[in-house]
Amino acid sequence: MYKQFKPAAVLPLTLAVLFMLAGCNEKTSTAWSGYAEGDYVYISAPLGGKLDSIKVQAGQQVSKDSPLFALDAEAENAAHDEASARLTSAQAQASNTEKGRRTEEIAVTQAQLTSAQAQAALARQELARQQQLVGQGFVSKSRIDDAQTNVKLAEARVAELNAALSVAKLPARVDERAAAQASADAAKEALRQTIWRSGQKSQNAPANALVAEVFFRQGEYVQAGQPVLSLLPPENRKARFFVPEAELGKIAVGQAVSLHCDGCAASIPAHISRIASQAEYTPPVIYSNAQRAKLVFMVEAKPDQPGKLLLHPGQPLDVSLLSAVTGAGKAQ
Repeated sequence: MYKQFKPAAVLPLTLAVLFMLAGCNEKTSTAWSGYAEGDYVYISAPLGGKLDSIKVQAGQQVSKDSPLFALDAEAENAAHDEASARLTSAQAQASNTEKGRRTEEIAVTQAQLTSAQAQAALARQELARQQQLVGQGFVSKSRIDDAQTNVKLAEARVAELNAALSVAKLPARVDERAAAQASADAAKEALRQTIWRSGQKSQNAPANALVAEVFFRQGEYVQAGQPVLSLLPPENRKARFFVPEAELGKIAVGQAVSLHCDGCAASIPAHISRIASQAEYTPPVIYSNAQRAKLVFMVEAKPDQPGKLLLHPGQPLDVSLLSAVTGAGKAQ
């Protein structure tokens, strides 16, 4: 004999099972989807030129100060040689103004002075002889006048050469020396500029990094300031994920998070470094209660040990909180 089936008897059991299933579907932890990103460093030269050599290739790890590339520096090297020669000339001129005439020139003036002194002595002797002859009545007084004139001329010549010898031993005037020194200083700065320009034609790695991309090949012309390659230092790798507007109060800058990726042996500890101040991918609509659920904010987190666990830009990530926040996180 079959018993009659009573739906009312199984209804409480069915509802209990549904509530249990619903409870199992609830998330026990907050997690968001994101991806790895990198802040690339673009390496360029402030001067243009033909790419002479490229020392690295994409995907290569480089150390700090490793050579990356070099541009043609023939013009800069020629300018450097010219500036160096000009500096040598200017310094020689400045040094020359600190000295008197050459030793040979002074020797000539000294010889002329000695000759003039001898002539003056002879003129004085001749004057004395003429004076003696006049006293004896052998010559007229006009001969004494001529002898006195010759003495004065000889003594004047001696005085002139003495003055010339003193001037020959003196350096140039103060203004001339200052002008010569200023020219030497200007030549020195011009040389320093050419050294800087020559040095800028080759670039080295500013830090340990991965060569992400190489944009030029050897022989191509590179404009001034145009990146030749890009680097990605390990500390510039980060996670980027998006948090719904309703969950924004759960996070704050500096908060610890955990990064998970496919194939990673373990989670990657990180800290939130930035919270966007504006919503991402928001349609231009009024922020009604119905639309608020569509608002998401971009959040960035940097790994605690960037040198050990490298994230690959574009790599999908799952981000979860390690601790709760007592207050709302500040957007940056």
